[in-house]
Amino acid sequence: MRRLLKRTASVLHRATPLTRKGREYRRLKRLYRLATHAGVFDPVWYQQYYGQFENDIYAFEDYLQKAPFANVNPSSRFDTEHYLRTHLDIYHSGANPLLHYLYHGRMEGRAAQEAKPRWIPSRVMVANETTSWQQQRIAVCLHIYYPDFIEKFLSCLKHFPCQVDVFVTCASEQICRDVKRRYSGLRRVAKLQTVTVPNCGRNFGPLLVEFGEELLKYDLMCHLHSKKSLYSGREQTQWFDYLNQFLFKDLHVVSCLLRLFDEHPTLGIYYPTSFWMMPSWVNHWTCNKNFAQEFADNWGIDLQDNFISYPVGGMFWARPQALKPLLERKFSYADFPPEPLPNDGSWLHALERVLGLLVEKGGYKQFFYHPPAGHFTDDTSHIFAGYHKPPEQLFAELRRFDIISFDVFDTILRRKFNEPDYAKYLLGCYLQEQGLMPSAQAFVSLRNETEFAIRKAQNSTGDVCISEVYAKLAKEMALDSDHAQSLMDLEFDFDLQQIEAKREMVDLVHKLADLGKTIWFVSDTYYQQRQVETLLRKVGVAAPYRLFVSSEMGLRKDRGDMWQHIKDNVSELDMSFVHVGDNVRSDAQLCGDYGLTNLHILHPNDKWQAAGMPTHCLRSQGEIDEANILKWGPLVSNFGRYPFFGD
Repeated sequence: MRRLLKRTASVLHRATPLTRKGREYRRLKRLYRLATHAGVFDPVWYQQYYGQFENDIYAFEDYLQKAPFANVNPSSRFDTEHYLRTHLDIYHSGANPLLHYLYHGRMEGRAAQEAKPRWIPSRVMVANETTSWQQQRIAVCLHIYYPDFIEKFLSCLKHFPCQVDVFVTCASEQICRDVKRRYSGLRRVAKLQTVTVPNCGRNFGPLLVEFGEELLKYDLMCHLHSKKSLYSGREQTQWFDYLNQFLFKDLHVVSCLLRLFDEHPTLGIYYPTSFWMMPSWVNHWTCNKNFAQEFADNWGIDLQDNFISYPVGGMFWARPQALKPLLERKFSYADFPPEPLPNDGSWLHALERVLGLLVEKGGYKQFFYHPPAGHFTDDTSHIFAGYHKPPEQLFAELRRFDIISFDVFDTILRRKFNEPDYAKYLLGCYLQEQGLMPSAQAFVSLRNETEFAIRKAQNSTGDVCISEVYAKLAKEMALDSDHAQSLMDLEFDFDLQQIEAKREMVDLVHKLADLGKTIWFVSDTYYQQRQVETLLRKVGVAAPYRLFVSSEMGLRKDRGDMWQHIKDNVSELDMSFVHVGDNVRSDAQLCGDYGLTNLHILHPNDKWQAAGMPTHCLRSQGEIDEANILKWGPLVSNFGRYPFFGD
């Protein structure tokens, strides 16, 4: 890791230790001596990254408090995130990773490694002292569904560095009474307002219905809510603890972000970089773009990119004026979807994702805190932090499994021009020359509408095969069956001509097969199985494999029934399994929903975006733009050949 730029003295962190004397303090000193003797805690190193403390013991205590949920490191010799990711039982138990390693892990032979950066911001923001940062009008907005969070927020309010007005929406009258009793006498709380709310709209509904317009009177607002995850046999609060730490609890971070807001009027929203145990694709739209169309229409925001920076978990600091179009809108609880909500895919999930886009549309900027490096930054490339992986690391991760399943299109093979419909367009050009279609685009539209009509007639069950599409097209275009068959073959031939290997991925398949691993390919496609086999043969796949094709089986990944079928097969074989694919929804999210391990890789378009390459569009108002396809398609396709950075 790079060392921190030296902070100004006014923002050096002063610890508020949990244990200052007595038995607990003596125990802390013993643990400190053990860690420093083992060389895994370095107080000088730690304070260069995470701020100054009253003494080295308190620096150590700071690490112990954060380590179960935050990816901060005790020294250059121990990587906290690696230890918890590698040993999920330790993470799920809530144990301290460093102490576990010292007392158990190293004797058990558990893997540990030196600290290494997974992402380094290109720009660093240093909080300078201002005379007015504590005079800002601040509204702290809390939504409390679980009663035990009253105490969690109370401890933060007690030590907050300046006066705040507190607005609390409560899931019950009892929570309201307890909040009034516990918060009213706090020195830092100038005004307290509570309201009991229905279980509707999750954390955003109560905020917007009860307090939205009133928040516009403030310079800054902080929005937090009680959040729990229930899995692995015990209550998990690490995600909340991470967000709360770097939004509300850590005095150093809070005082810095308040100074930055005060010093830079164009800063509109702040939150820590996404929780490090979330999947690499967490900053993707997943299945929420359609729900966001209302916001795009009303606010003029751009939904083109697949990956976006947003406050994952819905907790953030903001300048209310930067969210004015949202806060000034009159909401009622009827405007929000009723419970139970799906895990993903709703108006509320879309709202969370558009917050950063709304801020930027208004001319404001987002900024973030990256805990491993101890930096504030406005560099949004953190959303791709999980996609830095050289080929040898990818191979090492996959070789641990018995069965390795791969998606086909944009995973093992690529199209030279990076446009799936270009083969249809070329066939349309041919039909236009034959006088059978008025334009190439007209055929593309007819071809896709025909496929959609078949799916609709099937009520989205089973799947559609290309032969069915051309049988229906024969009737639409008044063609005999032989002519329709020849056109189907011609579309496939046009596509086959532009198919190229993702060479590193094909080589990976062969290396895994050479180790005796079982290789599967799973594809949602209208192509027949024999056609998919031809495509794999063209890109050089020579290893034995099993093929699962949706058009033949009537099962689809993006619907989930293919994953149920795969899961049943894996269970029967009693072998470890992992799937590799580029589609966030079908290859990662849904695959994971069925309890199957998966590894998401970047689609060429997403790797292009991640690298900050020039914006391009292969379509204009929904229609094929051949000039741009020929210009940009090969560049994007070749750049995305290896689906990670580090090749």
